[in-house]
Amino acid sequence: MRAVICLPTYNERENLELTLRELEAVLETGDRVVVIDDSSPDGTGELADRLAGELAFVDVLHRAEKHGLGPAYLAGFRHALACGAELVFEMDCDRSHDPRDVPRLRAAAQEADLVLGSRYVEGGAIRNWGLVRRVVSAGGSLYARLVLGVPVKDLTGGFKCYRRRVLERIDLDAVRSRGYAFQIETTYRALRAGFRVVEVPITFVDREVGGSKMSRAIVLEAIWKVPALRLRALRGTL
Repeated sequence: MRAVICLPTYNERENLELTLRELEAVLETGDRVVVIDDSSPDGTGELADRLAGELAFVDVLHRAEKHGLGPAYLAGFRHALACGAELVFEMDCDRSHDPRDVPRLRAAAQEADLVLGSRYVEGGAIRNWGLVRRVVSAGGSLYARLVLGVPVKDLTGGFKCYRRRVLERIDLDAVRSRGYAFQIETTYRALRAGFRVVEVPITFVDREVGGSKMSRAIVLEAIWKVPALRLRALRGTL
């Protein structure tokens, strides 16, 4: 099945080329990567255009402003669907997700509708994170799992593989989350729609170059968004 990997970027100039070169080694015939750049001031967008001229599998979407992770992925999803993708991946460009894991998620998608690269199932791991970051991440996933009443252990992870039918069903126009709540919301919508979601263990490695995009606003959005999603589900409006 043809796959498109969505790679949102903001100030990832130092990581982009290596990520694309490593993805080239695991792509199958007809697969593509779409870089979604939010007008990075460090020149990431210009580098993406140059690489697209060298690498035939690369597309680039330029967005005028930085509007958050969620809207960037939605733009990538729509591009992927328009390109005829049967599998649509989410992946970070900061080197935290290993391109060599793409075939593992792809294989799992043969028997599932949504595959999550999971840090919190058996065999999953996190490297190079301090205690505070680990507590915030694990606590956020646990909080979302308990409030939403779902069995998924890594609800906030951003390494995912969707079957086309999932994105066509969950009403992308209704997804409003902008930060990491986007990961929670899309997975929850898939579960609510009856799709089969599985978790594949991955090793997550903290970025070595560049700065984290985590902010207080992103954390606060996830805190209020989770009970709001649950309430909408109980009311039958999700």
